[in-house]
Amino acid sequence: MADIADIHYAGELAWCPGCGDFQILKSVEKAIAALGRKPHETLLVSGIGQAAKLPHYVRVNGFNGLHGRALPAAFGAKVANEALDVIVASGDGDLYGEGGNHFIHTVRRNIDITVVAHNNGVYGLTKGQASPTADMGFVSPTQPHGVIMTPLNPVTLAISLGAAFVARSFSKDIDFTAALIVEAVKTPGFALIDVLQPCVSFNKVNTYQWYGERAYKLDATHNPADLGAALAKAAEWGERIPLGVLYKNPRATYMDHQRAPGSPPLCRAAPAPEQVEALAREFC
Repeated sequence: MADIADIHYAGELAWCPGCGDFQILKSVEKAIAALGRKPHETLLVSGIGQAAKLPHYVRVNGFNGLHGRALPAAFGAKVANEALDVIVASGDGDLYGEGGNHFIHTVRRNIDITVVAHNNGVYGLTKGQASPTADMGFVSPTQPHGVIMTPLNPVTLAISLGAAFVARSFSKDIDFTAALIVEAVKTPGFALIDVLQPCVSFNKVNTYQWYGERAYKLDATHNPADLGAALAKAAEWGERIPLGVLYKNPRATYMDHQRAPGSPPLCRAAPAPEQVEALAREFC
């Protein structure tokens, strides 16, 4: 295990006191340390939002994209340098709302990246509007009469699209979330960990107590290789919310289909000088 001190950021964190993002940050730190990777061997990617601040607070490579555009950047980085552990930190609005189209097709392509979704049901950066995962009836500044749309179930969606690894966690359980991140990174292909993360400022419904009364951990009787069982557990919400690995689906990744056996990663493939010259002339 690497030393967390090597990647820990000691500066001020711009989150509300009590925010679940603090716990997810600790889980990410623990996971990176447990993976034993050097700081330059890990890339944290995010879009815009409170969750998207996470790469600022870990001393590894980081990239901030546009709102909803974390996944294309992560895709490009992994294709260019397959040796990187690419981890995306994204909020439910950023990932499932603005980035919903990218989410769908990144799962389909089975890009070998790990996505840690901070799911609190609101847009925390812009004062608490309901996100795609907010339950029906949830009252927000932009839904004063309550949400009228069926909430998006991200784990069901990821499973139905054939993701390689799908899990759900609760931000309060830091070690459990860290262990899921480690397993996700080690699993080839697209991995989603949907972390239920209370927003203490704008979501007064899905609180720490609310999750604590409903969340339970899956045991050995659940077979994550069973698609039907995975979908059944993914659909549980309300009185009972299962945590843990819902689905594991090993299959060839995007780059397994694209690269020639033994070929170097793109970041180490030197183009011929005449190719560079020809490309430059196109822009003259």
